Amino acid sequence: MRSRAVLLICAIALLLAMDYPLPEQVELEYPKDWPTPTYDFNKSPLTVEGIALGRKLFYDPILSADSTISCSNCHLVYTAFTHVDHDLSHGIRDSIGTRNSPALMNLAWGTSFMWDGAVNHLDMQALAPITHPAEMGEDLKHVIQKLQRSEVYPSLFNLAFGSNEITGEHLLKAIAQFELTLVSANSRYDQYKRGEVEFTEKESRGYELFKQNCASCHTEPLFTNGEFENSGLSLDSTLNDYGRMLITNDIYDSLKFKVPTLRNIEFSYPYMHDGRFKSIRQVLDHYERGVVDSKNLAPELKGGIQLSGNEKVDLTTFMLTLTDKEFLFNPNHAFPRN
Repeated sequence: MRSRAVLLICAIALLLAMDYPLPEQVELEYPKDWPTPTYDFNKSPLTVEGIALGRKLFYDPILSADSTISCSNCHLVYTAFTHVDHDLSHGIRDSIGTRNSPALMNLAWGTSFMWDGAVNHLDMQALAPITHPAEMGEDLKHVIQKLQRSEVYPSLFNLAFGSNEITGEHLLKAIAQFELTLVSANSRYDQYKRGEVEFTEKESRGYELFKQNCASCHTEPLFTNGEFENSGLSLDSTLNDYGRMLITNDIYDSLKFKVPTLRNIEFSYPYMHDGRFKSIRQVLDHYERGVVDSKNLAPELKGGIQLSGNEKVDLTTFMLTLTDKEFLFNPNHAFPRN
């Protein structure tokens, strides 16, 4: 045991003598008046090298079984990191998933992930689509083997984590590091809150309607309360998706799904866990006259949300102020060119 300790000390001393560059740590940038992120950066700090590695992995189809599907296939940068051309996620070999892909942004404030909260830490989230048979259909061990054989990845992992040996932990942490940088906080709404612009009359009326009817679940500034709610949707007869109940086995969680953020809602259609609504107007119509009553229905939806046609236009106009074009067209979020 003593000889091993001596060898370990010598190895550390050798590394220090080599002056090997340590990864460059960076701070997550977000508005000062926002809540403190729930992600523990003390345990897993952001680094320039880790973010760059995660970005490359996010766009690389090597993570899938047949090297055809990357994370970005379902999470497109210009559509708030979701897809808009179909209701449900599409995977390897033309397979179809069971849910609509959620938009990815402001993940540092999340405490649970996926529509049903099946994952409780961002560092583990990517494992779900990688191993899902209808999405990437891969085995984590095999992914690591492919990356280890790559000409570029061992050195990139070395820069990010100090070792050429690729591990599942480092793979997932790297993807999480890139995803943590997806902060959307510069929409017209944000500029209004900072006193940089004025709302139009329609936007102001819509904002008041939002605060009266929507804010309890879509809480500012993240525009989600991070909870699971029954929003009065009927059970899809094809998918038979009971949502949160599939995780907790609690009947009270039947048809409860994660409250999605409304930020960039203009670009994140189709809506709901199964993509059943193609437009904001259809969502508002559902809340007016399509809500299915049940014992665990969100209390705010009892009796529906009654809005006139003009009020729906005003509310929609406000929600369009949540579009953050700086986020959507940020070159640091796009496919890496090198």
